[in-house]
Amino acid sequence: MSHNAVMTTAPPAFPISPGDPLLVADVGNSRIKLGVVVRPGDRSSLPAIEQRHDLASRSFRPEALEDWLRAVAPGPAAILVASVHDAAASRLEAAIAAVSASRHRPVRQRRIRYHDMPLAISLPEPHRVGIDRLAAAAAAAVLKPPGRPAIVVDCGTAATVDMVSAAGAFLGGAILPGPALMARALAEGTSRLPEVAALEQGGVPALPGRSTQEAIAAGVGWGMRGAISRVVEEARRSLGDAAEPQLILTGGWRAAVRESLPNAEEVPDLVLQGVALAAGLLIAR
Repeated sequence: MSHNAVMTTAPPAFPISPGDPLLVADVGNSRIKLGVVVRPGDRSSLPAIEQRHDLASRSFRPEALEDWLRAVAPGPAAILVASVHDAAASRLEAAIAAVSASRHRPVRQRRIRYHDMPLAISLPEPHRVGIDRLAAAAAAAVLKPPGRPAIVVDCGTAATVDMVSAAGAFLGGAILPGPALMARALAEGTSRLPEVAALEQGGVPALPGRSTQEAIAAGVGWGMRGAISRVVEEARRSLGDAAEPQLILTGGWRAAVRESLPNAEEVPDLVLQGVALAAGLLIAR
């Protein structure tokens, strides 16, 4: 299998003053995940993230962001923003700019792009890949043992199963709808089936479902387990390496598929840690 890593010319350095807090934001389709980088990472270790906070992507209140910023960074700070939801990211960036201007404490911000990641990308159009997938892959490339490939399962609004080569390059993967999207499709595509909550806590109902809601939850839950298990199996076969891939599990509803991926290492903040890795590359430029 031949893969050609894409290398590009990147923008200039991002100014981060020594001692200023470094913040990271992962703007997804449902949630904005925020965190503070308390230990920078490098090629041998992942950054440490603390003081995590979530906002609703479509309906967060700027006051909630300001409260969090005041608590974690009362003075100047820098924030790296990775986004797959442009409208939500624009609102977040506008709110950050307003806080910075009105409170007279500069919060420098930078939207992260694919060329900011310390990652070889073996795809012809890397700019079309979700930055969350690339950030997770960059973190996985650091986390995995040397000489072994990795498979990353990210359980978000969409579920992704992505492959990282033994040399640490992003190879691509598979995308499928998460449980909330599957349940919503049933609710919107039929006249009598109600929408059910996403399986955030991992409680897949036993069969048979004794109500319509239970039947939908069981179908979505067991269906997601089976689908992801099968895609992971195919990813292992496709890698074709002699070394067994490191399996890494992340995302908000990962508990729902945990039992079907018994050898997976759970890393709740994998994407934020990958975003934080970009800081080292940006400062070095």
